[in-house]
Amino acid sequence: MAGFGLPNFGQLTEAFKKAQEIQQNAQALQEELDGMEIEGQSSDGRASVWLSGNQQPLRVRLDPALLQEGQQASEAATLEALQAAYEQSTATMKGRMEELTGGLNLNLPGMGG
Repeated sequence: MAGFGLPNFGQLTEAFKKAQEIQQNAQALQEELDGMEIEGQSSDGRASVWLSGNQQPLRVRLDPALLQEGQQASEAATLEALQAAYEQSTATMKGRMEELTGGLNLNLPGMGG
């Protein structure tokens, strides 16, 4: 008895395999992103912030001369470096996710879709 609007079993199995493969690759990608160190710098290069590919803060470096310019200059340079690191980290994550899914927007659980 066919004709109930169900997909072909072979197609369903193939889709399920693909989803499993993407999920496994997503787990590997999460580990890869966790291991990355992405540096962002202030425009003058005197403040650097490192984030993982998953945007976890790793460390900060401030030029001693910048610190002597005072709190306001140090804070501004640190924020600028953090924004640069965040943008680069986000772009890296997005690019890798697009590679993983072949540009498909699959709203799979745990993929942030």
